[in-house]
Amino acid sequence: MTLSDEYKRQLPWRSWSDAMDALPPLAGKTVLDLGCSIGDQAALLAARGARVIGVDGNEELLATARARAIPNAEFRNGDIRELREVGVVDGIWCSFAAAYVPDLATTLASWREHLNPGGWVALMEVDDLFAHEPVEAQTRSLLAAYAQDALAANRYDFRMGRKLRGHLERAGFTLANSRTLIDKELCFDGPAGSDVMESWRSRLQRMRALRDFCGSMFEQVRDDLLAALARAEHRSLAKVYYCVGMLP
Repeated sequence: MTLSDEYKRQLPWRSWSDAMDALPPLAGKTVLDLGCSIGDQAALLAARGARVIGVDGNEELLATARARAIPNAEFRNGDIRELREVGVVDGIWCSFAAAYVPDLATTLASWREHLNPGGWVALMEVDDLFAHEPVEAQTRSLLAAYAQDALAANRYDFRMGRKLRGHLERAGFTLANSRTLIDKELCFDGPAGSDVMESWRSRLQRMRALRDFCGSMFEQVRDDLLAALARAEHRSLAKVYYCVGMLP
């Protein structure tokens, strides 16, 4: 299964309608979709009347997005931390990509330069992805150490979700909306369905940095976490945070 295939099946598990309803009116507006992946959110934004410019650094995902021929949407290869040749827009959407930018406040300040007065930024991110119970103490310890290592190396912030609000405010945005969202894959209680289990199994298998960090313990950590997700007593401490920041 390709990464594009994995992303295709995730669409119904997220609270996209709730998130889109919290945005300012989109008709006739130009919106950047940063970390646009296969174009699912670009399609939702365009359906509400926006002209969308999607930016991502993965050509496989961009090829899938372009092949959809979404009306009023175009897709470009680029680094979301260094926006170039995108002009000035009315809004910036960024879902599940902010954690790849640990120094987010600095990046948000640079994004401001591409926003019209009254523009907005909408951020959605998971917080504490691996916080699922019950797991063995050794699994919990290794996953926590891996999260610390990822942050120290400036690769990924596994606790970005809870920080979105502060980053927006430090970058000079006024918070217009802040909430947690229901997510049927990332933060749920009780046993996971077979489709969610397959998604988690694929996610863990493609996390090479986690495999390298855990070494000979990787399979034990993977299997312990998957077993927790399948249990009737499974509980999640992970959350999906969503914030919308506005400019004057």
